[in-house]
Amino acid sequence: MTERAGLTASDLAIEVRDLGVRFRRNKRGRRSLKDLFGDASRRSKPGEFWALRNVTFSVRPGESIGVVGRNGQGKSTLLKLVAGVLMQDEGTVSVNGGVAPLIEITGGFVGDLSVRENVRLTAGLHGMPKAEVARRFDGIIDFAELGEFLDTPYKHLSNGMKVRLAFSVVSQLPEPILLVDEVLAVGDKAFREKCYRRIDEILAEGRTLFFVSHNERDLRRFCTRGLYLDKGQLAMDASIDEVLDRYDADYSVG
Repeated sequence: MTERAGLTASDLAIEVRDLGVRFRRNKRGRRSLKDLFGDASRRSKPGEFWALRNVTFSVRPGESIGVVGRNGQGKSTLLKLVAGVLMQDEGTVSVNGGVAPLIEITGGFVGDLSVRENVRLTAGLHGMPKAEVARRFDGIIDFAELGEFLDTPYKHLSNGMKVRLAFSVVSQLPEPILLVDEVLAVGDKAFREKCYRRIDEILAEGRTLFFVSHNERDLRRFCTRGLYLDKGQLAMDASIDEVLDRYDADYSVG
């Protein structure tokens, strides 16, 4: 399913071709500026490893994609590349339209700013006009259940409260592509169910979902197609049921 016959790049929500990204082991950051700009070699150097390599797939608008794999296989790295917060070393990532990323607990919020200020800042940075932010503000806060904490610095919120705020803001963004990582696992059961209902609404609107999770029930609920990453390679691209069955078979005990 990596090819979409008869479709041009402009018909696709996401197109990834021969994607590769590498990191250093046991060092902060990826590489030095000298490494990035002073050496065009694509060979791995001592202490480096390829988090992803030779990954190719495309996504049509409105598809719901579940990304599957064990920890450390490149799932979150792939989402960051699609979100544009990480640059690849090889290949290309093309995204048509904006993305609403929920890929880290912090969600890009500023620790010293209040909840109120972070909502306005984050929505504004994603292109939401001030008038629209004002119109949606009460709904965002009500969804996050943080009405008592409007003037509390973000850094003083619990992880669960941070997730509630991040999802509430991101899910209100009008971007056509929603990226969701494992962060929803931090929230309590009642709030997760509220998030899931919102995801159902987003899918009903015809938007594209890129969803990373270890929860097979959630993957089967939201996704129709799966990408199985193993050792940084795209091991399988098929229906979500086929992908999960293959994943379970590969790592079943006994």
